[in-house]
Amino acid sequence: MMSLDSRPTTSPQQTAEVTSAAVDETSFLLTLRGEWLLESERPRVADLLTELDSIAGCERIAFDTTKLGAWDSGLVTYLVEIEREARERDIAVDHTGLPDGARRLVELAFAVPERQGARREERRQGLMSRIGNSTLEAVRAAQDWVRFVGELTLSFGRLLRGKATYERSDFFATVQEVSVEALGIVSLVGFLVGVILSFIGAVQFESFGAGIYTANLVGLGIVRELGPIMAGIIMAGRTGASFAAHIGTMKVNEEIDALQTLGIDPIDYLVMPRALALMLMMPLITLYADLMGIIGGTVVSVAILDITPVLFVEQLREAIGIGDVLGGLFMASVFGVLVALAGCQRGIECGTSAQAVGEATTSAVVTSIVAIVASCSVLNFIYTALDI
Repeated sequence: MMSLDSRPTTSPQQTAEVTSAAVDETSFLLTLRGEWLLESERPRVADLLTELDSIAGCERIAFDTTKLGAWDSGLVTYLVEIEREARERDIAVDHTGLPDGARRLVELAFAVPERQGARREERRQGLMSRIGNSTLEAVRAAQDWVRFVGELTLSFGRLLRGKATYERSDFFATVQEVSVEALGIVSLVGFLVGVILSFIGAVQFESFGAGIYTANLVGLGIVRELGPIMAGIIMAGRTGASFAAHIGTMKVNEEIDALQTLGIDPIDYLVMPRALALMLMMPLITLYADLMGIIGGTVVSVAILDITPVLFVEQLREAIGIGDVLGGLFMASVFGVLVALAGCQRGIECGTSAQAVGEATTSAVVTSIVAIVASCSVLNFIYTALDI
């Protein structure tokens, strides 16, 4: 590292030294000698602090650098540590004896107060402190979620009154993104889930001579549960992450601030069209996922069991009722709203850095999946209580 001091260093390197002397009852003089370079060995600040603490009534520290050799950031680091410790002890520091460059750097280091919480705490928090902080964070997250749901509800109210400001072209583009463009991955996953479920059922039921009931397992399992959950998780990883990344990037580029400056509500313009599109398209996506899952189950059942496709379909018709289909479609609509809420909320609350966009995207996917699983449990409990 280049020396910050302009004096040449033609003589052999001298060891950095510091000596202290009392000027009077309240003043303390530090004499710096030798070359204070970053790569060289320097005196320990702790030794000096021990000496300062042993002196009663010390109110001022001054410096003598007439015998100071070459120096660089090693000297500045040492002086900053002394300054910080002196301020904690209410001891004034006189910078007049320091080299001009070092003095300006030290003053610059303390020109702006250190932000609270910026320094990593060395002491680890206790168990109860961590539990308390986690609880408070969970309460704040729940409050933010409820507040965001309320704002979106008001936005839907403005939509029904014709007072919401949004681009219809953006709405239809979102409809295409969450429906037609997602058919490929939905087809693949739906078919494979049907294949796996049918294979498991066929192997187990065939041992009891009841292989035909594989149709019941595939039909009810996919229509009531796996179809909506499968479509919801696909939308969480594909569409929810896209919503968070898109809106988060707009937040970083200050486009959301520009919308607010123009008097446009970001909830109306960005969130409501996406939530509406996903809520309307999720039942259709789920129906398609159900169809692909049943096709996959039919292929495996016909190949493994001694049944025909017609017999498999007839068993499906007896096993699946209209209540099962409607319950799955309602569940899919709920999942669509949850995925849109999680993705858009994480995007709106995103920070202003590239790292924050990535964190918002990850959080949107995790939140969506957790919300899907939790709401699925609640809805199943309700369906059971209502005998649906």
